[in-house]
Amino acid sequence: MNILEGNITRLRPVEPKDAELIYFWENDSSVWQMSNTIVPFSKFVIEQFIETAQQDIFQSKQLRLMIDKTDVNSIDTIGTIDIFEFDPLHMRAGIGILIAKETDREKGFASDALNTLIHYCFNTLLLHQVYCNICSDNTSSINLFTRKGFELIGIKKDWVRTNDGWKDELMLQLINQKWGEI
Repeated sequence: MNILEGNITRLRPVEPKDAELIYFWENDSSVWQMSNTIVPFSKFVIEQFIETAQQDIFQSKQLRLMIDKTDVNSIDTIGTIDIFEFDPLHMRAGIGILIAKETDREKGFASDALNTLIHYCFNTLLLHQVYCNICSDNTSSINLFTRKGFELIGIKKDWVRTNDGWKDELMLQLINQKWGEI
């Protein structure tokens, strides 16, 4: 079995053919708040990112994987899952996930992809812990990560500025030994 294959999703490296999808997703202003983006990306910048995405995680300290929904009839790319701030000395990394279309959300794809990535982080990269940062009003993401055993370890007050004011950001953490207990 492929270590990057779940029950209903497969994680794969970014390919040059993904440039158009990533360009569209990264320039969707409705998700900018989650990624701390405030300006659009050019196709040139996206293509450069894809080139550097081929670097080893120990060199780049990050890894973006595409999430493919696997079906008996077809394979459809539905989002991305990222490892960021990879720290091999302290054996930890951050995780971020995007399921691009609302019609693909709440169907288990994010859960399956996250399971696969956690398994990869703990059993292949041999990390001690993973963490994520989530706006306090993003209940879907909070529920997703807490169902996997992530625990709230901090609240950054008024951390994210929006058009409507300020939002708190939650920091959640999963330590390797605790994941096996879930």
